[in-house]
Amino acid sequence: MTPATTMEIGCHLPTQGPVATRDALLTFAQQAEEHHIASLWVSDHVIFPRSATGNYPGGRFPHPPDKPYLEPVATLAAAAVITTHARLGASVFILGHRHPVVMAKLLTTIDALSNGRLICGVGVGWWKEELEILGAPFHKRGRQADEAIRVLKELWTNDKPTFSGEFFRFSDVGFAPKPVQKPHPPIWVGGDSPGAFRRVVDLGDGWHATSKTPKELGEAITRLRAAADRAGRRFDTITLSLRFGLRDELIAQGPHAVIDLLAEYKRLGLRHIVLEFRRDDLGRMLEILDLVAGTIRPAVDAA
Repeated sequence: MTPATTMEIGCHLPTQGPVATRDALLTFAQQAEEHHIASLWVSDHVIFPRSATGNYPGGRFPHPPDKPYLEPVATLAAAAVITTHARLGASVFILGHRHPVVMAKLLTTIDALSNGRLICGVGVGWWKEELEILGAPFHKRGRQADEAIRVLKELWTNDKPTFSGEFFRFSDVGFAPKPVQKPHPPIWVGGDSPGAFRRVVDLGDGWHATSKTPKELGEAITRLRAAADRAGRRFDTITLSLRFGLRDELIAQGPHAVIDLLAEYKRLGLRHIVLEFRRDDLGRMLEILDLVAGTIRPAVDAA
């Protein structure tokens, strides 16, 4: 496998708990910009049911149901106007949470407000209760998600958009502005099931993995490459990215432990890694941000 010549490093914004505030978002985003962090990210929940029959991909779902959690589309819109350089991404927008026509408008607005910095991470979701509260058919969510991606592309790229599917239909409508990025913001698809890999290959510009060790990621990349080969998709046209939880236990082992691990991901061909170090204390988040920008990133760049 040919390693990526560079691996950009992004960070998750403060969006939950005591740091789910205007001041925390503004302070973190501006300091990330000063450090030239490549991208700033959100993740997507709208409501926390008190029960969960699905399996959270990173293990036990980490948030109690009454924990403050900022809505991600609105948060990215705010980030768009308080930053000027960092890309803005979602890890990931759950396609069943919002009607895709509304979502297309929201996202093209973010792309406009950011002058073309949006990365549109998408997935089908896992939380049955949350999806059903929001009106999504849980057992048909994969088919609905495929249609939703096609709706986004149709509205973003066609001057006379029309769509007729199982879940969504429209015709004889105008849709403007179109996204700044052409033909549209990059769509990075999450998940690693056969259905998710088919979605990456058929509809996506990239794959966005979550919570994988280097060994697990390497195995998944092999499966994704096979799916691309079956579909006749050139593998090098798929951007590989990962969301990685930067835990205190790893940081306590010293910078080289983090650097060595991130360098392993880089050698696997990752183009982009999102470091998630959300904490309840903004000061601690800013300390980690300084460590990432001042020590970890230069060493990973050189690896």
